[in-house]
Amino acid sequence: MFFFQVVEEIHGCNGINLSQNNRFNGYMPKHKLTSAPKPLDLDVRPGQSVELLKQLHILTREGKLNQDSRRKLKQVYHLFQFIEKLLLELPASDSGPSLADHGAGKSYLGFIVYDLFFKALGQGTIYGIETRSELVESSKALAQKLGFERMRFLNVSVAESTQSDQLPAQIDVVTALHACDTATDDAIAFGLQKKAKYMVLVPCCQAELARALNQNKALNLQRTPLAELWRHPLHTREVGSQLTNVLRCLYLESQGYQVTVTELVGWEHSMKNELILAKYTGQKKRTSGERLLALLQEFGVEALMGGRYPLSTNL
Repeated sequence: MFFFQVVEEIHGCNGINLSQNNRFNGYMPKHKLTSAPKPLDLDVRPGQSVELLKQLHILTREGKLNQDSRRKLKQVYHLFQFIEKLLLELPASDSGPSLADHGAGKSYLGFIVYDLFFKALGQGTIYGIETRSELVESSKALAQKLGFERMRFLNVSVAESTQSDQLPAQIDVVTALHACDTATDDAIAFGLQKKAKYMVLVPCCQAELARALNQNKALNLQRTPLAELWRHPLHTREVGSQLTNVLRCLYLESQGYQVTVTELVGWEHSMKNELILAKYTGQKKRTSGERLLALLQEFGVEALMGGRYPLSTNL
């Protein structure tokens, strides 16, 4: 019940007290990590580089937070608590842990994870994957300025990253925070190819399935009353989004991952709030693949089967 323990600990009032936890036999930083902040504690986490937060424009020059930055920082810190727990569960290695952050944008998440974990650890590498070249260049410049020498930034799409020779053959942790539409699916495909031990996904703007539902709407309305769920355009978008994440979870389970779904932060902070945590166990669930196929058929979107959710033909 690993992930349920993670969720309980992180959503608990006391956070994760590493000083009292001797369960971890993998990576331990050279310097003591600070415990996770309690709700309503100081907005900036103890040990966090103030200069980094200023460079990311989360803090003003005077070291202040505005309301928008406070929401953004709360989301990243909360996600970091999940990621920190997973990194500590990894077995130790000579090269240290590896993390690939897809749809990195300005690399808020990567920089903060590096600052609070990798920097003190003294080993391991974070890879930021982003299509916008100007963001990649600015992230490279910031990493150099701050001396974050084990951060790498790639100007490629999530899909293209699976073929990049700038990435190792195996990645420990794959993250995708608000990777739009099919970029989350590409991140899952990347994680499967790289034999990721963990995936941490916060999906965003799931439009592909909504488009597929729209294509045969009239036919489906004649075929099944279930199509009433997506007859209206607003419902099409909502049902498409919900169904997409359900299919992603079933697919991950069919590929040998234990999956937990929870909220990232309160809905008042972000509507893009669903957090999917996946831990590789190697136990592929046949029933999950069967249910995935049944849902695709029931909703009339079997065309997604071949490319998006490739399953064994002997289910």
